[in-house]
Amino acid sequence: MNPRIEENRSHPRLPDLLTAYHLVNQAEKGTAVATVAALPAVYRAEAEDPAAAFAADTVLLATPPGGDEAVGCVVLKAPREGRAPEIKRLWVMPEARRKGLGKALMAEALRRAAASGAIAVRLTVWSWRAEPLALYRGLGFATVDPWDDRPDLLCLEKPLDAVEQLSPEAVRAHAADGLAALLVDAVDGGASVGFPAPLDPAEAATWWAGVADEAQAGVREVWAAHGPDGRLTGVVTLVRVGAANGRHRGEIARLLVHRSARGRGLGYRLLATAEAHAAAAGLTLLVLDTQTDSPAERLYRGAGWTAAGTIPDFAADPSGVLRPTTLYYKRLG
Repeated sequence: MNPRIEENRSHPRLPDLLTAYHLVNQAEKGTAVATVAALPAVYRAEAEDPAAAFAADTVLLATPPGGDEAVGCVVLKAPREGRAPEIKRLWVMPEARRKGLGKALMAEALRRAAASGAIAVRLTVWSWRAEPLALYRGLGFATVDPWDDRPDLLCLEKPLDAVEQLSPEAVRAHAADGLAALLVDAVDGGASVGFPAPLDPAEAATWWAGVADEAQAGVREVWAAHGPDGRLTGVVTLVRVGAANGRHRGEIARLLVHRSARGRGLGYRLLATAEAHAAAAGLTLLVLDTQTDSPAERLYRGAGWTAAGTIPDFAADPSGVLRPTTLYYKRLG
């Protein structure tokens, strides 16, 4: 199960979480205080009235699987003066750490930033905070020239992958390189996406050429993610139902993220992009199937999809072993 991530700057647990964050932060800086009242004014204002302090920002909270109380938070500051949005106040209560909550909060903050059109996200971290620093490095943040020159404070920034819809011509143009590489990487990684291993890149390119024809005919739409270097890092497609009595629904197919680009919320962003487009186009129901107990299942469940049932021995994985598949659906609107 995945943690529950919710946006709520007025959450009743938020003052406690921010208080704990600031008291620990002050102690680490060598300026320990015992109460909220003794905090510097700006920090005291956040802890006492976060809804007002972060009125223009996105505040996310995390509740562990099966839990009923938020134990972590993060703030995505709204961009200002042409600067990239900044992540602040990442905090998970000590007793709830090492359960993926910090990573889940960061992934959702990055997804929200990318959805807003930001091309990069930045943050600061004290050099002695080894665990948060390792998390940020693992998510692709790198040290940049400081915008805050306080001693021992590191300034980090992460470029965001750009997600865009591909025209049929663009699908054909990328079929033999970036798109084929994504499909080959998925099969090499053990994903059950319709092909045995090893997958010949030429066969993968031919499959994508067929997708371009479907896009031309209006029965499939394609979105791809591009890294800062232009390389394709992920893709998702939405297939329209041709039957007259099924035109209210669509199918999510071939959600692929290159193994080198995983762990930073890109799968969620691609899925959310396809879902938003489907809803805007008037679709009210989406369906998909995925190998049971695969990593993809965690993504879909975390994105609010509902399991409808499991079919045993549905398809062979890349090694030829028959695996079950789980059917999922999601209502839109």
